[in-house]
Amino acid sequence: MLIGQILAGKGRDVVSTRPDATIAEVAKLLKARRIGAVVVMDAGGALCGIISERDLARGLADHGAKLLDMRVSQLMTAEVVTCSPDDGLDRLMKQMTEGRFRHLPVIQDGKMVGIISIGDVVKHRLQELETEAHMLHDYIAGGA
Repeated sequence: MLIGQILAGKGRDVVSTRPDATIAEVAKLLKARRIGAVVVMDAGGALCGIISERDLARGLADHGAKLLDMRVSQLMTAEVVTCSPDDGLDRLMKQMTEGRFRHLPVIQDGKMVGIISIGDVVKHRLQELETEAHMLHDYIAGGA
């Protein structure tokens, strides 16, 4: 399965924030949208980072209550690993596992066209396994 197929099913909505937003604003956004990460876009709409719940937890451990007043640019991951709609699910799973991250922006022709989370990957992999199991069951039942 290709990443583009997953995006076609889940949608291409991407929640973003600005580098100058506060961490408190991002925390509220994560809670309100029930998501685990937000991409950081500059004024021109270019990807310049990503900030996740994990970043907030680490920031809290490092900075305490001062974290809430910090700017996203101070805490975000600036070197973002991305993928393409033409990438396969197996490659993406390997990339996420090795990199130990849970969200990948999807880039096509230099523009962000979506975001894939580990939850999306697991959901689609489970669907694949369920389909395979049904096919095997039908094959075995048909041959008996």
